[in-house]
Amino acid sequence: MDITWYGHSCFRITERGQSSIVTDPFGEGIGLPVPKLKADVVTVSHNSAGHSAVETVKGAAHILKGAGEYEIGGVFITGIAMHNLNESPPRPNIAYLFEFSNGLSVLHLGDLAHIPDQSTIQSLGEVSVLLVPVGGGNGMKASMAAEVISLIEPLYIVPMHYALPDLTIDLDGVDKFLKAMGVTRVQEDDVLRVSSGSLPEQPQVVLLNPQARSVTA
Repeated sequence: MDITWYGHSCFRITERGQSSIVTDPFGEGIGLPVPKLKADVVTVSHNSAGHSAVETVKGAAHILKGAGEYEIGGVFITGIAMHNLNESPPRPNIAYLFEFSNGLSVLHLGDLAHIPDQSTIQSLGEVSVLLVPVGGGNGMKASMAAEVISLIEPLYIVPMHYALPDLTIDLDGVDKFLKAMGVTRVQEDDVLRVSSGSLPEQPQVVLLNPQARSVTA
């Protein structure tokens, strides 16, 4: 399975022979160059320019914007209501759990801004890769993100939704998150390649370099 980050909360997740997925595509207006992407499935955590520009993704036959269970092209997808409880009324936020036929799973937390209750955590099962907001704004700050990670216990941790050059949204840098996690040396990659036969024994933080100018066929 390959996971590529295009900046902010936008990832492309691919597994051979199964549906390709793009999460939270962004449009113009947040400062980052808009990538040219194709996918079978697009997921939207909430309706904002930085997370719901579905028109930028070509070929998507399925656009998911709410809680529910879906089976699309060999991938079982669960949309989970994790609304921002720090606002009144709570601001909608949908997390998405992607479960692949090889046993790998990816959880995208959207703009999660609180610590989910224990029953929600338990319902997630084993999470191979966690895509987690760490830069504040409408999502979690570093210390809260670290606490949520300790509850979910994923094998790979990929931070998202943090300050980048040219990003016009005011967010903290990723260094605060690395400090909160106690990470001094971190793996950096353009693509995270995950295999069910070579998973790490201990949780591993991976910084993905944003591929915002890439064109994916």
